[in-house]
Amino acid sequence: MEMKFARRFMRTAAVAVLASTAFGATVRAETITVVSGAVGNAVENFKAYVKPWEEKTGNTVTLVPMPASTTDQFGQYRLWLAAGNSDIDIYQTDVIWAPQLANHFVDLTEAAKDLIPQEFPSIVQSQTVGGKLVALPLFTDAPALYYRKDLLEKYNVAVPKTWTELAAAAKTIQDGERAAGNADFWGFVWQGNAYEGLTCDALEWVKSYGGGQIVEPDGTISINNPKAVAALEEAKSWVGTISPPGVLAYQEEEARGVWQAGNAAFMRNWPYAYTLGNGADSAIAGKFDVTTLPIGAEGDSSAATLGGWNLAVSKYSKHQDAAISLALWLAGPEVQKMRALNESNLPTLKALYDDPDIAAKQPIIPQWKNVFLNAVPRPSAPTLSHYNEVSAKFWSAVHDTLSGNGSAADNLANLEADLMDIKGDNNWQ
Repeated sequence: MEMKFARRFMRTAAVAVLASTAFGATVRAETITVVSGAVGNAVENFKAYVKPWEEKTGNTVTLVPMPASTTDQFGQYRLWLAAGNSDIDIYQTDVIWAPQLANHFVDLTEAAKDLIPQEFPSIVQSQTVGGKLVALPLFTDAPALYYRKDLLEKYNVAVPKTWTELAAAAKTIQDGERAAGNADFWGFVWQGNAYEGLTCDALEWVKSYGGGQIVEPDGTISINNPKAVAALEEAKSWVGTISPPGVLAYQEEEARGVWQAGNAAFMRNWPYAYTLGNGADSAIAGKFDVTTLPIGAEGDSSAATLGGWNLAVSKYSKHQDAAISLALWLAGPEVQKMRALNESNLPTLKALYDDPDIAAKQPIIPQWKNVFLNAVPRPSAPTLSHYNEVSAKFWSAVHDTLSGNGSAADNLANLEADLMDIKGDNNWQ
């Protein structure tokens, strides 16, 4: 697998060098190589995004598409960086990757000093390690609560603000729809499988109860506390009552399948489900809306787990100045606006959520502004290279609780002990 990627990379790089020579590029012009996952029209769109920068600087940009699997991407990135590969200048990274690879990336704090104040703070925090900004936010992602506005109106139910209100509303609608003949109807669907998605869901429950972020930005392990216990016990009560028993095997698409078939009153999911839900083949097109995820109690804050993609400059690059310049252009307002208009990518810059052009063409995007104001990063920055293990321990403890394998209190106490072992005496180093 690794050799195949490497051969493809070298062929692409060679073509780029020959092409720049053929078109008479000056000796001093530089070719900047970017590696990124690419789906749909991403490659063609990327060419349009970099063209103004190429014309202004005289440099050229080569995109090396990576496999669709983010697991494969991350594995290949680690191999290249461990080898000190100088052929790659910019890596497009998942929100949880850059902190794990921070030692291989250039500190962009000074270069991005004018851009940082325009960003959502939680997004910048997610890419900051040891006081260094190791990647520039490119576009972002955060989940919301989807709800059937027609059914809330039918049963005279208000949009829920707390998880307790959500459970009550879900049960009212579920009971009514089943009485009307839809035996397959459920109140609330979400992601309960034992995987990274459950870390996202459960982090939202815990944080929205005031129970912290599993591991805090300073590296403190905070998960074993009464509010976190209460959050998980609340979620456990949904299984088999307002949520199907099978929710413990649901990922995003399983939840969307139930929701989009018209068989759920509420769903927790990412923005991609919005456009699909309004598609021509959807049973719920035009019948739903979105809002921020609920809170634990009055005084708590909504929490939405941060997703998204970023740009990191390799410290092994031989063209660091040009690479930083390109990264700033791609992460800046002009390209973020183009991405929003062309690909429905959600901007990381707050002002673009009030942009009239975006609102006209992509009305979903302004609706997500309040969601991002409550975004919470997963603890990849403080746990560094240990994040994957930390997340796996967390989702396993949560899944055990939801499945009835131990109480939330016992499982979180055991989780705390496991995380202390992983943290060690060197504070996650």
